[in-house]
Amino acid sequence: MRSPLRHGLVLAVLLCLLATAVRAGTHTCTGLPPAVDGVSTLRLTLGGVPAILRVPTEVTKAPIVLWHGFGAPASEDDLMKALPLDDVPAVKVYLGLPLFGARAPAAGEASIAQRQSEDYGARLFEPVVLGAAGELPAIVTALRHRQCLGPNEPIGLFGFSAGGTAALVALADRKVAVRLAVVVSAPTGLDAAIDALEHATHKTYAWSSHTRQLADRSDAIRNAARIASGAPALLIMQGEDDSVVNARGAMSLDEALRPLYRRGGHDRRLKVVLAPGVSHDWTEPNALPGLRATVTSWLNSYL
Repeated sequence: MRSPLRHGLVLAVLLCLLATAVRAGTHTCTGLPPAVDGVSTLRLTLGGVPAILRVPTEVTKAPIVLWHGFGAPASEDDLMKALPLDDVPAVKVYLGLPLFGARAPAAGEASIAQRQSEDYGARLFEPVVLGAAGELPAIVTALRHRQCLGPNEPIGLFGFSAGGTAALVALADRKVAVRLAVVVSAPTGLDAAIDALEHATHKTYAWSSHTRQLADRSDAIRNAARIASGAPALLIMQGEDDSVVNARGAMSLDEALRPLYRRGGHDRRLKVVLAPGVSHDWTEPNALPGLRATVTSWLNSYL
């Protein structure tokens, strides 16, 4: 006769295996093409947003949504090439930012450069950065419709530069449940982005009441309590030689968030990496391997 203890252990193992199978099944994604070298890649739109799905044959972690920046990598294709994350058993969702790629201004419309010169805050930051964050709920709904995401499951976020600011805004907005986020060389809001713009152009930006409101809404330091709520595992990466986005922003954000994470006993879920010798372009050969390894380790630990 099987002992009650042995029967209980067998039942526990079966339940664990069943839970793993159900978890993996929620991330398989429908309509994928056959895998090549263990990965299926699909170009599509999610909630009207151009996207690339990169799906390994074995998926055991929640999906991660990734945003590129204004500079290299400046498209979903380039970001996927630079950061394929094939060692992370998750669905990767590479998104195109508003006004970039397939949604770039048509002939006769104001170009990115024109928008920047007219009003960086209202004409570029608002539609691109805040616009990307605002698209996230529809993207999550589309991922659930394609069975890439479980009904009540949080996602992961990755963002570089302007895409990183979008990720911070999404964390503060709290319209989508986020388990983990990685931001790389990201301005902490419109104020920081304007500082970078003035440094690059040597011109003073003309603020308006509207762009002051945008600055308040997008200020990650001001919104630290909202970002820290629920203690999403947040990795902040910054190159020490970045001449575009100053490393002081990353340190100031850490100073605002650290007491909030520590108070909840989640100190390990917040990490800042200042990479020596790394510029704003982390795709350079001296920077890319280290960034890939750090991001992969963070995702596998907390996603």
